[in-house]
Amino acid sequence: MIENKKVFVIGAGIAGLTSAAILSKLGLSVTLIESHKQSGGCAGTFKRNGYIFDVGATQVAGLESDGIHSKIFKFLQIELPDASLLDPSCIVDLNDGSEPVNIWYENTKWISERKRQFPGSERFWELCNLIHQSNWKFANNDPVMPIRNFWDFSKFINALNPQNLLTGFLLKSSMFDLLKICGSDKDQRLIKFLNLQLKLYSQENVYKTAALYGCTVLQMSQRPHGLWHLKDSMQALSSALEESLRRTNAKILFNQKVNSLEYDSQKKLWVIDTSLGNKVNKYYAHDVIYSPPPQGLLNLLVDKKDKYYKYQNRLNNLPEPSGALVFYSALKKDNMINICSNHYQFISEEFGSLFISLSEEGDGRAPLGEITLIASIFTRTQDWFDLEKDKYTLKKNQYLNKISTALEEKFNIASEDWLHRELSTPRSFERWTNRPKGIVGGLGQNPDIFGLFGLSSRTPFEGLWLCGDSIYPGEGTAGVSQSALMVSKQILATRGMKNFNL
Repeated sequence: MIENKKVFVIGAGIAGLTSAAILSKLGLSVTLIESHKQSGGCAGTFKRNGYIFDVGATQVAGLESDGIHSKIFKFLQIELPDASLLDPSCIVDLNDGSEPVNIWYENTKWISERKRQFPGSERFWELCNLIHQSNWKFANNDPVMPIRNFWDFSKFINALNPQNLLTGFLLKSSMFDLLKICGSDKDQRLIKFLNLQLKLYSQENVYKTAALYGCTVLQMSQRPHGLWHLKDSMQALSSALEESLRRTNAKILFNQKVNSLEYDSQKKLWVIDTSLGNKVNKYYAHDVIYSPPPQGLLNLLVDKKDKYYKYQNRLNNLPEPSGALVFYSALKKDNMINICSNHYQFISEEFGSLFISLSEEGDGRAPLGEITLIASIFTRTQDWFDLEKDKYTLKKNQYLNKISTALEEKFNIASEDWLHRELSTPRSFERWTNRPKGIVGGLGQNPDIFGLFGLSSRTPFEGLWLCGDSIYPGEGTAGVSQSALMVSKQILATRGMKNFNL
């Protein structure tokens, strides 16, 4: 019998929606609160002039038969969104006069491609595959990391397999360390390729990405996994999870901003103070799941006693995550060259790299005969928040035109071909998602912060939990769903259900 105490989930991104849906499905009393008018967060969408744009995330992992989304949706008894497999998942143009790299779904095609593109690197890729297979077996056993008590330790030990004992020696290694082991550390073209791909998924380059993380994200495009393009936009994932919450009578509160969190030690309840316009509301819960970036947590906590100084110090000293500039545009399909993939990444002298996402004919994002094109680059958040309004507007317009020009030159687009153009900055993302400084993704997955050394979903505050892209196993809709499952299991264990599995 699960003890039915109230759970309050902050943030209706994929992590918050998933943890709320799992706990509500199991009979707990759940309230989900979101400061925006809709769910999705960085995996949401917005409409403009007849177009639908994915806000941040444009591809999904975990929709294969044993993927994390498939397992969770099967448990929730809801249908997976309609999606098409990305093959190639991305085309990577190193802008060096050589043929771009196609990242294929079929293993044989991908092996052939990388042998041709990066001769002499097979020892590196084979080691990556060995580590990835070990990681995948481990992850499928639902470990809890980092370890904070005996129950966490027991789940971690039960998840281990013999291969992990070997790959465990690489806990503090980087992807560059693997290149050195395999004699590929002088291959500058391979390093360029790895830097482009790893930055997307780990927010770090080849020198700083944890080996045990990088090996897996580099191979998520291949069978038996794969990356997917959602029909009807990324919002389809959030809408399905919302439907599950409605079926189980969970409360969903939109347009309400959380102002403070205070623990009443006598009643053993969290007091959540929120505002809806000028109206202030108070809610009470035994457990609170905080799914936004943990950098914003300290601003909400009323209790900042000295006994929590180590935790406060750790949150205050987390590595600075990246921000993003995102160019949302539309044009006629005939005015864009056919690149045979929904995603294209290329090196740019101006920006380092641009990552391009294109809509498909009939996927609902643009009228027939037209496409949406989303281009993103990384940026320092602080570069945008220290500007006065006039300087901010000027800088924003300058980058809008710079990105337009880079795309026009790369894809032979005429400047008059654009049907729509706009730019989102970290300030825009902060307004949309309420993420501090508009940061995107989670913490950079370097060896000092990945896995066992990362930030725990357990906090030192009784009944206060974290999940999302800053918690193991990292960012992406699949990663945050795994973190949501992990925190749900931890809460269920405190209620007496110690062996819950999907």
